[in-house]
Amino acid sequence: AGIPIESIAKMMGHASISSTQIYAQVTDNKISEDMDRLIRKHQTKETKEETV
Repeated sequence: AGIPIESIAKMMGHASISSTQIYAQVTDNKISEDMDRLIRKHQTKETKEETV
């Protein structure tokens, strides 16, 4: 979050930024999945509160 991908590539020992981008994509996908799960959980909680 906010760290240049070139710096991350160097820290990870990658010769190519494209290698680092593979991991960055996985991270973006994971974040998206986690956010979707959080939204669903929040919506379920609101529905339960409305029915009480």
